[in-house]
Amino acid sequence: MPDRPHDLRVLILGGTTEARRLADALAAEAPHAHVTTSLAGRVANPANPANPAAGDLRVGGFGGPGALAAWLVAHRIDVLVDATHPFAATISAHAAEAAAASGTDHFALRRSGWPADPRDRRHPARSLADAAALLPALGAERVFLTTGRQGLAAFAGPELDGLHFLVRTVEPPEPPLPRDISLLLDRGPYTLEGERALLVDHRIDVLVTKDSGGAATEAKLVAARELGLPVVMIERPPPPEGVAEVADVPAALARLGVSRGAADTCP
Repeated sequence: MPDRPHDLRVLILGGTTEARRLADALAAEAPHAHVTTSLAGRVANPANPANPAAGDLRVGGFGGPGALAAWLVAHRIDVLVDATHPFAATISAHAAEAAAASGTDHFALRRSGWPADPRDRRHPARSLADAAALLPALGAERVFLTTGRQGLAAFAGPELDGLHFLVRTVEPPEPPLPRDISLLLDRGPYTLEGERALLVDHRIDVLVTKDSGGAATEAKLVAARELGLPVVMIERPPPPEGVAEVADVPAALARLGVSRGAADTCP
C-alpha cells in the first residue's frame, strides 16, 4: 500500500450502502486518491455515491477471477475492497482469488448481521430451499418474501401451491415464481410504521428474509417481532477463507490508512 493516502488506487466492488458511503468518505478524506466503484449492472437504476467527486464508476462484470486479476494489474490497483452484498458469494470468491493472483491488498467491508432479540421467533435456514421447506411446518398461509428477485424458484414447488406470497423486490423477478403471488416493487429504507401496516394489511403470518443486516430494512423484523410473527432467517454464506473483514466505513478508512480530517492535511 502507498505511504500516503492520496497515492492510493482503490477498486470498490459495490452495490451496497456501505460501498457508496466509503466512496463518498474517500472523496472527502483523501480527495487525491484514485477510486473506482464497480457495479455488477444487475439493477437498472442503482443508487450511486452522493458525491459526484467520488471517483470513477464502472458497470458490468469482469469475466471471472482471471480477468479481474488482469484488470487490477493493468490499473495498478493498490487495494481491492469487496463491499458487495453479504450474500454475493460468487463475486466475493472471485475477488479473493483475483487479489491473491495479482498480489493486491484486499479486504471486505461487510455490515454485521441482525442481532437476535429474545422476543424473536426466528427459524434459521441454510438456504432458500431450506427456508421453503420450513413453511408448511410453520403453518404458513400468507408469506412475506424479501429474499430478492433471484432464487424465487425455491418457493415455486407444488408443495407450496396453497400459500400466498407477497414478494418485495427492487425490480421485477423472472420465472419460475410461486403460483399465488403479489408483487411489490420498492426500495428501502423502510419505516416501522410502514412495515407494520404492510404485514397487517396483507394478513402476513410468516416473514422470510436473508440475514442481510443494516438499518435500511431492519424495520420488518421489528414489526414482525411486535406482531409475534415467525421469521425464517436465511443464514449468510461463509466468507472466503483468510479474507480480513471490517464492519463499517470508519474501520475501512482506517484499514486504508485514511483518517477523518485527512483532507485538511493533504498537500
